[in-house]
Amino acid sequence: MGLCSINYQSQFEAAIDRLKNENRYRVFANLERDAARFPTATWRPDDPSEQARQVTIWCSNDYLGMGGHGKVRAAAIDAIEKHGVGAGGTRNISGTHQPIVQLEVELADLHGKDSALVFTSGWISNLASLSVIAELMPNCLILSDALNHNSMIEGIRRSGCEKKLWRHNDMAHLEELLIEAGPDRAKLIAFESLYSMDGDIAPVGRIVELAKKYNALTYVDEVHAVGMYGPRGGGICEREGVMGSIDIIEGTLAKGYGGLGGYIAANAAIVDAVRSYAPSFIFTTTLPPAVVAAARAAVRHLKESGDERARHQHMAALTKHALRAAGLPIMQNSSHIVPLMVGDAELCKAASDLLLTRHDIYIQPINYPTVDIGTERLRITPTPRHDEAHVAELVEALVDVWRTLDLPFVEPQVIPLRRLRAIVDAVDPQCAYPEMKKAAE
Repeated sequence: MGLCSINYQSQFEAAIDRLKNENRYRVFANLERDAARFPTATWRPDDPSEQARQVTIWCSNDYLGMGGHGKVRAAAIDAIEKHGVGAGGTRNISGTHQPIVQLEVELADLHGKDSALVFTSGWISNLASLSVIAELMPNCLILSDALNHNSMIEGIRRSGCEKKLWRHNDMAHLEELLIEAGPDRAKLIAFESLYSMDGDIAPVGRIVELAKKYNALTYVDEVHAVGMYGPRGGGICEREGVMGSIDIIEGTLAKGYGGLGGYIAANAAIVDAVRSYAPSFIFTTTLPPAVVAAARAAVRHLKESGDERARHQHMAALTKHALRAAGLPIMQNSSHIVPLMVGDAELCKAASDLLLTRHDIYIQPINYPTVDIGTERLRITPTPRHDEAHVAELVEALVDVWRTLDLPFVEPQVIPLRRLRAIVDAVDPQCAYPEMKKAAE
């Protein structure tokens, strides 16, 4: 009998073809960010015969533009000069350096916790922490919001514990599950404070009340809120006054702080347990000193400065106002996220391509599995470094794209400029951007 011949190459090619046929194949844009001129970047098309072009980025997760902040860049350069470019190994071997120790102290202080632990990414911090925390509690039941991020889902799955989903932000359903679990069973409520695809915010105060009432631990992912909400940038939980009642806060250094890395902040025993038991922490090389020093500089700056947060909220409110006034179908929410609905994967990719090639604007398409089929969208993220001229160009470009692709408009919702100040106050009471006050006069 002859050996069976397996065409391995064809199996991988077929898998890629399936993604392309479903309009789910992802294409990366070659973008060179300009630290001094962000949100301007240089786009280099895949076709080498095409010239590089200057484009405006409208979908960056560097929400406050801190990646190019002078203090942040200076801290990174200084750390490279002092320590070199690498960390030297894992934390256990030789990678526990002074900058990372200082950053963890800074993050624990930010959230009013005993301790903090830094990971290589926010994805890893969720994977490592949720899996270990739940696994170490016998017969733990994890109650997970239905729209939790992939990293949380993977961490929960790896824990091996029983999981039950509660309908997104549905407090009545969460309470039903807590009652059903009973008072004597270990329970971990896992949720996000701000959901990045729809831009909606969790009722964190009510979740804390239920956790206390039914004796459950709380784990909140604040990655899309740290740096940007609260008097010192502690996130939605700080803004709502419940940060001290949350057991484990997870955050990132790659969004509001403009760098790289993730972390948790909690009491010393929880943090030490994760540090001691999580393989994805133990066996991973530490973030280098330059990255860590830059993150610490960003955290320290945003604890003291509210200017970036205020300007950020101003630009988010202004962008939403302009898009609504043009009849473009943005989803309503009270955060800085601006989801512009398309509802079709192929058209979403076409809209993104037209914006880039015709208007020098980059907004990546958001398709399945990041969002459900039929809810494809462009996810717009204004930053403090966008200005009113950028907004005008964006609206003009989107209207052209919508007409070109025959996408549906909605009834224009014109909001008087004097109401923008009230809108921003409703989003973040700490916001006090002077131009907003002037516009409202």
